[in-house]
Amino acid sequence: MTDPTLFSTDAHRPLADRMRPRTLDDFLGQEHILGEGRPLREAILRGEVSSIVLWGPPGSGKTTLAYLIAANAAKHFEPFSAVTEGVPRVRQIIAEAEDRQRLEGRGTILFCDEIHRFNKAQQDAFLRWVERGVVTLIGATTQNPSFELTSALLSRLQVYVLQPLTDDHVREIVHRAIGEMGKVKRETGDEIEVSREALDAIVKFASGDARQALNALEALLAYVRSNPSLFTFHISPSDVESVLSRRLPQYDKAGEFHYNLISALHKAVRGSDVEGALYWLARMIVGGEDPLYIVRRMVRMAAEDIGLADPRALSIALAAKEAFHFLGSPEGELALAEAAIYLATAPKSNRVYQAWSEALNAAQEHPAEPVPLHIRNAPTGLMKDLGYGKGYRYDHAEEEGLAAGQEHLPEAVRGAKWYEPTDRGYEKTVGERMVWWEGVKLRARKGPRER
Repeated sequence: MTDPTLFSTDAHRPLADRMRPRTLDDFLGQEHILGEGRPLREAILRGEVSSIVLWGPPGSGKTTLAYLIAANAAKHFEPFSAVTEGVPRVRQIIAEAEDRQRLEGRGTILFCDEIHRFNKAQQDAFLRWVERGVVTLIGATTQNPSFELTSALLSRLQVYVLQPLTDDHVREIVHRAIGEMGKVKRETGDEIEVSREALDAIVKFASGDARQALNALEALLAYVRSNPSLFTFHISPSDVESVLSRRLPQYDKAGEFHYNLISALHKAVRGSDVEGALYWLARMIVGGEDPLYIVRRMVRMAAEDIGLADPRALSIALAAKEAFHFLGSPEGELALAEAAIYLATAPKSNRVYQAWSEALNAAQEHPAEPVPLHIRNAPTGLMKDLGYGKGYRYDHAEEEGLAAGQEHLPEAVRGAKWYEPTDRGYEKTVGERMVWWEGVKLRARKGPRER
């Protein structure tokens, strides 16, 4: 059963709104949750969808899917936006839903767009009514529900993840819109045709966002109508830029995009992928990320993933920070690119990171081990009387500059070997030095007659 009021054919409404699919068969994309036999598809067709959250990028079909769920359910549909409405409106909807359930025996679907805009206290307003079944809540969000929704609300909702539409999906949606509108004519009667070039340019501009594609088509058709010199709709990608405002990249400096992209940059550097490191760095810069945040993470990469395999990596990352401070944007961004390339191509070792982690674990397991008396400082007479510093051997006064056999660890962790260098880059030299020092210790223990 389809409620005709759910879909508008008002020609004055935006094309994207008029082109919403009216059936699941017309819905493009999201086959992983809406394909034949998938549980969500079957639940929609039966009109038995429980409270859910639709999480996906803009233009992936969240609102349309909510309308389709409502169109297949024998329930009242109440759209609601967390951007423009608040808890008082929620309470009013709940009161009306209770009356409807009591008087008509009919349930209510409450569609909350941008549900992540509600704070935790506002989200709690849904809990009781969702739990009692007074409303079936369908939330839509572009933000990771793990970060943006309270655990109490999240535990009562099934999360469905929507993916960006493919270029083929977007192309088909634009084709449908052109067919729906019919051939567009000017006042002179000249037909306007949408060329393959124009279509490809729209698809590229949309970046998987159906709404952006349809808005772009609408804007470009208006542009052609207003230009008598254009008899066919042949435009290049540069023409698209001249007609449409430049599409801002999807990025959220406080949400999942922020964490996903810095993770991608870190892993590209760790994987010695120069192009990957440059691409994700550029994505973050273009998205408006604070360059100093990025370079702080680069310093971490130098210490964690390169370490002593190339000690210069840490200096390069710190120099990039100073250069950006000195130059600012956009000139200073080149220093970040230089650092990204250097880090990606540097030999890799996480042995310093591992050694530090093991040392931290040892310190946490043995937090109160006393410092051995012989390596304690003794600035007062009382401390000397108590044995502080007694028996300490001054390394520079020993043969080969080493007091062999002198212990520096407490008894509980004595003999630990936390740092094991690789044979990559400069760390190979570090390993050779460690072997040399072990030889010095061995010779010192044997004494002059045994050497």
